[in-house]
Amino acid sequence: MLALASVPADPPTVQLVEAPEPVPLPSEALVDVRAVSLNTGEVRNLATLPAGTVTGWDLAGVVARAAADGSGPPAGTRVVGARLPGAWAQRTVVATNMLAALPDAVSFEQAACLPVAGLTALRALEMCGFMVGKRIAITGASGGVGRFAIQLARDAGADVTAVARRTAGLAELGACEVVTELAPEGERFAGILDGIGGPALGTSIKRIAPHGVVVSLASTDPADVVYPTRALFAGAPGARVQGCSSSRSCAGRTAAPPTWPGWPGASPRAAWRSRSTSRPRGATPTRRSARCARAASPARPC
Repeated sequence: MLALASVPADPPTVQLVEAPEPVPLPSEALVDVRAVSLNTGEVRNLATLPAGTVTGWDLAGVVARAAADGSGPPAGTRVVGARLPGAWAQRTVVATNMLAALPDAVSFEQAACLPVAGLTALRALEMCGFMVGKRIAITGASGGVGRFAIQLARDAGADVTAVARRTAGLAELGACEVVTELAPEGERFAGILDGIGGPALGTSIKRIAPHGVVVSLASTDPADVVYPTRALFAGAPGARVQGCSSSRSCAGRTAAPPTWPGWPGASPRAAWRSRSTSRPRGATPTRRSARCARAASPARPC
């Protein structure tokens, strides 16, 4: 079979090579790969891989052989999943707890963009907690994780500010406000997903509200993170900064079959809205701002 294998070079690259046929473990399905996607992390990792390594994370395809232990989807099922690494091949083996059946309405190409970026966005928003009525900022919002995060946060009832150099289409995804840079001063946010790092992460820490959460999920800017410590301990008591790794979020979130209210009939969007809008005991219901409601209507599907 053919696969894309790493080639030591400057810059690092891949080449199409003949590779051995994969042999699945009892808990793994053999998948005919129809589409893959690129993530920044796996591309950057090419420089660290031995020559001839088949890498790649996200994939979509068809189950060629079901897992021997009886778990997972049967042969012939259209699936989406993640193989960390080994997805960039004509065929690969995937643990059944890293696979999900793919609806016919979703193409292989669309599905292959989902696992790492989509699950990272979901996990990062979960770290921010209850969403309804919260002001949430997303830096690096034009990237894969950012675009998923805008839509998920919108559907959960948040007032979303998208921060990106490339702003086209972000308001249509559900951002209430779109800016090219997060100013160091201004109204604070209950949650900030930072997909840039460097000075942008420092600014995010300055803008977080008391008891808020800054989630660091990428480092496109390798510069040092600098911020005035008083902005955190005095300006935002109880706030915290957390890390969210793309590949680890993917592995962690796919460790069990997806379940949500009404499964298998209800949509994951409805489940996310239900989970995010069911307020804790004693909490006061909060409405989304009129500005955000206008900006996000009509909502586009994720």
